[in-house]
Amino acid sequence: MSSAADRSWAVFPAGSPGEYNLPRELTVVLARGEGVTVWDTEGRAFTDFTMGWGSVILGHAHPAIVEAVRRRVPLGSNFAYVTDASLELAEALVRAVPCAERLRFCASGTEATAYAGQLARAYTGRSRIVKFEGAYHGANEIGTVSLFPRRLLAFPQGEPTSAGVTPAGVADVLVAPYNDLRATAAILAARRGEVAAVIVEPLHRCTPPQPGFLAGLRELTSELGVLLIFDETVTGFRLAYGGAQEYYGVRPDLATYGKALGGGYPIGVVAGRADVLDLIREDRLGEDRYVWFASSIGGNPVSAAAAVATLAELRRPGTYPRLFALGESLRAGLVTVLKEEGVTAQVQGDGPLAAIVFADHEVVDYRTAFDSDRTRARAFLLGLFRRGIFLNPMSTKLYLSLAHTDADIVELLAAARATLREDCR
Repeated sequence: MSSAADRSWAVFPAGSPGEYNLPRELTVVLARGEGVTVWDTEGRAFTDFTMGWGSVILGHAHPAIVEAVRRRVPLGSNFAYVTDASLELAEALVRAVPCAERLRFCASGTEATAYAGQLARAYTGRSRIVKFEGAYHGANEIGTVSLFPRRLLAFPQGEPTSAGVTPAGVADVLVAPYNDLRATAAILAARRGEVAAVIVEPLHRCTPPQPGFLAGLRELTSELGVLLIFDETVTGFRLAYGGAQEYYGVRPDLATYGKALGGGYPIGVVAGRADVLDLIREDRLGEDRYVWFASSIGGNPVSAAAAVATLAELRRPGTYPRLFALGESLRAGLVTVLKEEGVTAQVQGDGPLAAIVFADHEVVDYRTAFDSDRTRARAFLLGLFRRGIFLNPMSTKLYLSLAHTDADIVELLAAARATLREDCR
């Protein structure tokens, strides 16, 4: 382990910014990145399949983003107010996102989902939020209740994955099985008048929605006066320019964004119906349904300029066919490698996303994924890391970017084959 890694362990819990859970001997400190290659402080190169947890969809140090930021920084980094850059970005988002009649910026996807929950509770006058087991909606109580549950309690009881969430906070989050419309309907019917919103990752980690599931949620929530929230932190601008709403053809009431929108710079967005978003108008202060929503660096001009540049690149002809072709190539290649190595597993994902679940049955939700060989899965991801593939060994997915090439996929598949032969028997 390098001296930089020793220093990292001295100041950071587990030597990382969170979630990586790398063994101490594999800890690295990154120094720079370009395209899909990252280098650590020792000069070792890795091919990146995490891409800033999906936030760097164009690739590291993309020239368009570098130039946009270079031009913007001398004009002032933050004003905590509307700027020409944030206004341009907001108008682009309203044009792109089907549900976006109004929006407000914050600094992260975690903030965005928390604000969306508050808005839903204020708008409906109800306290409970339904989420799907295993979904991540940021480091708040909605996101961390039943994120990685172990006891697999009877639905809709939630299990806190993180300490520090109050019993009341846990009780206000009802948990349903993803892709099970009947079970979700039963939970909503049993608590009619209590549920403010259903929040869903349209692509649940890497598990696609079964036909009719999202449309069924839309119909069900509309009937019951419950808001439907799409957490598009991952799917936004990744599955289509208009996100999962465009890709799946289902329009929610609210949607949250982050990650890929900022091109690697911090950003979060809550977008949706005007009558809901207008609850945050400051002239309503003192009204029962007024929601406080303010962010010191939300929509700052540097992040906004990076986001405007990112969207301009994503609008180029051929962008999404290219991202989807890369994803299809990676998933098909993984299927072939697994078959040739005699390993039974399920390859999941859509668009530029992929994941492997070491299970011999179809994976449609958290519990069917939980019923898998998770020890082998960790050994597989750590084996890839040792072979020069930079990734998050706690993650449920591999991220592709526009900077990836067919050669990068060939490299990962070779590392996967070696890992299966040498580390996963």
